[in-house]
Amino acid sequence: MIQWNKTALGIELGSTRIKAVLIGPDHSVLASGAHDWENRFEDGYWTYHLDDAWAGVQDAYAKMAAEVKEKYGETVTTIGALGFSAMMHGYLPFDAEGNQLAGFRTWRNTTTEQAAAALSELFSFNIPQRWSVAHLYQAILNGETHTAKIDYLTTLAGYLHWKLTGRRVMGVGEASGMFPIDSETGTYDADMLAKFDAIVASGTLAKPLAELLPEVLSAGEDAGVLTPEGAKLLDPTGQLQPGVPMAPPEGDAGTGMAATNSVAERTGNVSAGTSVFAMIVLERALSTLYPEIDMVTTPSGKPVAMVHCNTCTSDLDAWVRLLGEMAEAAGASLKKPQLYDLFYEKALAGDPDCGGLVNYNYYSGEPVTGVDGGRPLFMRCPDAKLTLANFARVQLYSAMATLKIGMDILFEKEDVKVDTLLGHGGLFKTPVVGQRLLAGALNVPVAVMETAGEGGPWGMAVLAAYRVNREEGETLEAYLENKVFAGAKKTVEQPVAADVAGFAKFIADYRSGLTAEKAAVEALPME
Repeated sequence: MIQWNKTALGIELGSTRIKAVLIGPDHSVLASGAHDWENRFEDGYWTYHLDDAWAGVQDAYAKMAAEVKEKYGETVTTIGALGFSAMMHGYLPFDAEGNQLAGFRTWRNTTTEQAAAALSELFSFNIPQRWSVAHLYQAILNGETHTAKIDYLTTLAGYLHWKLTGRRVMGVGEASGMFPIDSETGTYDADMLAKFDAIVASGTLAKPLAELLPEVLSAGEDAGVLTPEGAKLLDPTGQLQPGVPMAPPEGDAGTGMAATNSVAERTGNVSAGTSVFAMIVLERALSTLYPEIDMVTTPSGKPVAMVHCNTCTSDLDAWVRLLGEMAEAAGASLKKPQLYDLFYEKALAGDPDCGGLVNYNYYSGEPVTGVDGGRPLFMRCPDAKLTLANFARVQLYSAMATLKIGMDILFEKEDVKVDTLLGHGGLFKTPVVGQRLLAGALNVPVAVMETAGEGGPWGMAVLAAYRVNREEGETLEAYLENKVFAGAKKTVEQPVAADVAGFAKFIADYRSGLTAEKAAVEALPME
C-alpha cells in the first residue's frame, strides 16, 4: 500500500506540456500524467488562456490518478504535500474582485525593452524584459488604464496556488523574477521598491507596489493548505480531499535547480527545452551589471547568476518534423523518439565546426543577442559542407549558441567557477549527444542524472516533500544531498578538445552572421 502521508505531488506548467509527478517516501516516481498545450499569439502578445491552464492541470492530474489506480489499485484521496510550478515570470494582473485585467503576457514576449532599460538604469540592477515589473512598468508607459485597477500581480504558478489555497504567496526563486530580492532580508529590495513608487505618477497604481506583489517565502515554509474549493478545482471528481499542505509555488528555474541538486555554491544547471537557461549559484556578487545576466535566487534564497535564452529546441523540432515527413514519404515509418535519436546521433558524425553551416533558431526575439523578433534563418556559403550530419550538428549548436554568449561573460569576465553543470530537459533525452556537445560548447563537464527525464515537475514534488519531511533546522542543500541524491547515478561528459575548437569556430561565424539575422527580422513583416 502507498504511504499517502509520505507522498508528494509536483505539477508544472511548461511551455508545451503540463505534467503531474507523484513521488513516494524515497522520492522515486510512483505515477505521472501529462497534457500537451501551446501558446497563442494574440493582440501582439504571446499568451495562454487560463481556462486552458485549468483544463490541462485537471487532465494531467486525472491521468496521474488513473495510473495510480491501474498500478496500485488505490484511489487518490489525499497527498502528503503538493506544489505548483510554471514557466517563470510574466504578467498576470487581477482586480480586487479577482477578475483578470489583461491577457497573460508570458516570458516569451520581447515588448518591454523601454521599461526594462529604464528600470535597469534606475535600480543599477539588470531587469530582463520578461520580469513582471518590466511588464507592469511598460503597461504604465503605454498608458494602459487597467493598471489603476490592479489589486494583485502574480505569475502563472502564483495564480494557481492562490486559487487552490487562497494565499497570495510566492517562492523566493520565482519572486526574484517578479522584482529584485534582497538576499539579506529574503524579500523584495526595499530601496528599489521605493524608487519604483517614486517614478509612478499618483493614481496610476491603486497601491504601493509592495502591496500588489505576493508575499515571499523560502523553500520549506508554510504556504497554506488545499481548500475545499481548491480540491474541487484540481480534481472535479471530488475524490481528492482538502487539507493537503502546500509548498511555496516556484518557477521552472527553481524546480530545475532542485531536480539537479544545484542549490549549493559552485553548482549549476542547464535546462534545455523550448527555451534554454543556465543557473550558477555564486560564491560572490558579480562586479557589475550585465544586460545578458539575470540575478535571481535558489528556492532557499541564495544568489544565482542566470543566462536565459528565449529559444532552444523549437527550430530543431521543426526540422525533425520535416525530415520525418520525408522519411514517411519514402515508406519509412519512424516513431518520434526514433527520429530524434537518429537526428541527434547523426550530429556526432558531423564536422566539429559544422562544415561552415550557420543557423539561427529564433522563434521569438532574443535579448541576449539583441534580436527583436522571431525569424529562424539557416545560412551557408556555396563552399560549405552541406551534409545531413553537419546539418544535424548545426541545429544542436544553434540551440546552444546564445547560451554560450551569455556564459562567456560569467566565465571570462567574472571568473565564475563551476565544478560541473547538470543538464535536464528535452535536449538531453537522447543519451550522450546533447550532453557531449554542450560540454564542448561551454568547455565544462556536463552531467545528466537518471532523474533528468522527469525534470521540473519532479523537482517541484521534491520541494513539496521538503515542505513536510524536513527535520528541524535542515537546509534544502542538506536535504537534497543526503536524502534525495545520496547514491544517485549520473553520467558525466568531459569537454572533447575537437568539439571545443569546433564550437569556437562555429560561434565566431555565428556572431559574424548576426547582422544578417537582424536584417532579416527588420525586412520581413511580423505577425
